[in-house]
Amino acid sequence: MATPDDTSTRTSTDPSTGAAPTRSTGRGGSTALSRSDSRGVFGDRLFAGLALAAGILILAILAFVVLFLTLNSGPAVVDDEDGLIIGQFVDYAWPLMIGTLIASAIALLLATPVAVGVALFISHYAPPRLSKPIGYVIDLLAAIPSVVYGAWGMSFLAPGLVPGYEWLHENLGFIPLFAGDPSQTGRTVLTAGIVLSVMVLPIITSVSREIFVQTPKLHEEAALALGATRWEMITMTVFPFARAGIISGIMLGLGRALGETMAVTLVLSPGLLTASLISSGNSTIPAEIALGYPEAPPGSERQAQLIAIGLVLFVITLLVNMVARWIVSRHKDFSGAN
Repeated sequence: MATPDDTSTRTSTDPSTGAAPTRSTGRGGSTALSRSDSRGVFGDRLFAGLALAAGILILAILAFVVLFLTLNSGPAVVDDEDGLIIGQFVDYAWPLMIGTLIASAIALLLATPVAVGVALFISHYAPPRLSKPIGYVIDLLAAIPSVVYGAWGMSFLAPGLVPGYEWLHENLGFIPLFAGDPSQTGRTVLTAGIVLSVMVLPIITSVSREIFVQTPKLHEEAALALGATRWEMITMTVFPFARAGIISGIMLGLGRALGETMAVTLVLSPGLLTASLISSGNSTIPAEIALGYPEAPPGSERQAQLIAIGLVLFVITLLVNMVARWIVSRHKDFSGAN
């Protein structure tokens, strides 16, 4: 006779629905199931704890960086005899900020159309046997060290651009951007911007390509079924869907352009701030720090100035990321599900 504690498997049929017999397990099966549930709960809690610890660690590191920059940049804005000398620091940092923004803006203006076009070609125009090799080559560009880009720009690109700068000065010299004596070495802020555009090109291309291929196929097929051409389909379905992703990729590229050090240091011939893009002059915050920090005595006012402009660059990058998050949040409601 079977007992309630019997661990053997029994079959039963639901009399109300006439469903097929189902198997029920005794106490041994429920015990094994409870053990599995307990292990799953422990794993979830462990993963949640590790994720929380990682997030707290990142915030802590960020807070320590801000604290270090703030404490060590004090002598740059406060003098023991004169008190606050913020005006002197602003006069020093302002041209570097402008030069950094100019070089980054040139890089984005040159790289964004090319990157989006390449990503669109890979995702919607090129055959698979051609799109995959092109994608691999674009990804490999991101693995090249920045010092290699800087050496290439200094030794090959800059001399090759000298005739172009002379032509711009002769034909478009009435524009302030191309006024002034053209550089005979080619090491200008425009050359630095071109090198930066090549460096940020893989980032924008990779992000845009991944977003383009995620466009709902039903939307694309519906547009084509209504008689749209391929380009009309892309403008109606792909670009609206990928708008937030494209902006994210552009902001990621801007973040690298703002903080790039070695390439700009090798390519750019630093000097006073000037509106001309083809003349020697201008400088950026990363290049100023890379050139000046090794020679600055520890604890000196010069070292404090370099740390202070590093804090300025940190704030600029933080503001750029905040603006990017705000722009992306405005367009996140559009997706393939709605």
